[in-house]
Amino acid sequence: MKIFPAIDLYDGMAVRLMHGEYSRMTVYSDTPELKAMEFRLAGAEYLHLVDLQGARDGVSKNFDKAAEIARIPGLKTELGGGIRDEETVKRALDVGFFRVILGTSAMEDPDFLANMVAKYGEKIVVGVDVRSGFVAVRGWTHVSQVECFDFVSRLADMGVKTIMCTDISKDGAMNGTNVELFKSLNDRFDLDVIASGGVTTLDDVRALRDAGLAGATIGRALYAGKIDLKEAIEAAK
Repeated sequence: MKIFPAIDLYDGMAVRLMHGEYSRMTVYSDTPELKAMEFRLAGAEYLHLVDLQGARDGVSKNFDKAAEIARIPGLKTELGGGIRDEETVKRALDVGFFRVILGTSAMEDPDFLANMVAKYGEKIVVGVDVRSGFVAVRGWTHVSQVECFDFVSRLADMGVKTIMCTDISKDGAMNGTNVELFKSLNDRFDLDVIASGGVTTLDDVRALRDAGLAGATIGRALYAGKIDLKEAIEAAK
């Protein structure tokens, strides 16, 4: 299982939200590129990067900072947040991101998603952000009427190979992750499932590994010192 340390960008800073609420934001670093290098030195091969303003507003204010991070040697960095047209997809891949995550656009414009999957294949990941069983979009500020499993079924039929699923109720809370949800998705669909939200301890990492997950993101628990990245990477093997 792959471990993706996570960096969320807001005004060029590394921040974390509590339960996806922008009013409950903690700033951890004003030099996220140094934080990314710290993760690399700890043994990270992958990095999960999100432009929070892009996710909420649909327009990136952090692309230059994100691109700087994408160029760090030895890290395969994926980018999500506000990627809603092909120009942005191509721009992100051209500057060095190894894949991009489509969230709101995947949900609201299935024709666009189908086109991107056809053109870019496994470089397209779909973010499935779940609140109370339903898919949330626009930086988690709007909850749709589409049930999580119905949405993922559509993605599988469309040829999507990887999803990143976030349980919003767990995100940033550091009280454990929703292994049951992620295992259900992994068992039901022929997809690589990356778990996100609430991964706090090595036991969480081992539980996701044993459930057959392809990967897991770790955010606030790293910043708060609740989990050691080197140990998490080892536990995931």
